[in-house]
Amino acid sequence: MLEPSDLGPTASSIIARMDAVNIFDAENLEGRVDVARAVGSTATAMFIYDLAPGQSSSPYHYEYEEEWLLVVEGTIVLRAPEGEHTLERGDLVRFPPGPAGAHKLMNRSGSPARTLMFSSSRVPAVSVYPDSDKIGVWPGDEGDELIFRRRTAVPWSDGEEGWEKALEKP
Repeated sequence: MLEPSDLGPTASSIIARMDAVNIFDAENLEGRVDVARAVGSTATAMFIYDLAPGQSSSPYHYEYEEEWLLVVEGTIVLRAPEGEHTLERGDLVRFPPGPAGAHKLMNRSGSPARTLMFSSSRVPAVSVYPDSDKIGVWPGDEGDELIFRRRTAVPWSDGEEGWEKALEKP
């Protein structure tokens, strides 16, 4: 006969040894809760967003990493490339990388909503905002973060005259 100790540690003893965040009760003081940072993850990006009635989470955008959305509480409207969808508590959605995964979350209900967004944490990260024709680049150093309109981009060779010559630096 198996003894309880033969089954390994209990969930409560495991949680006692690690950092934990309750996604239902976490206090959101800064617009979002960085769950991954709170539990010490560097491999996963995970954020809780609280959306008040009439609020959206971000502009319509896509990234080049797969993202996931879990509706923790309330009802939201998801704008996606194929149209709008109403999502409720417990709904889980995957956004593929690239334009097919474009999304915007909106709370059109009369009650607050809470969502959990997560993806792999890769640096550099790139987001594209099709409605405003902007691109955001996050290389991991806040001082080098850029958001720009596509029409302001320059060719890679701009300002690099003579790059093909093996000359000493002036």
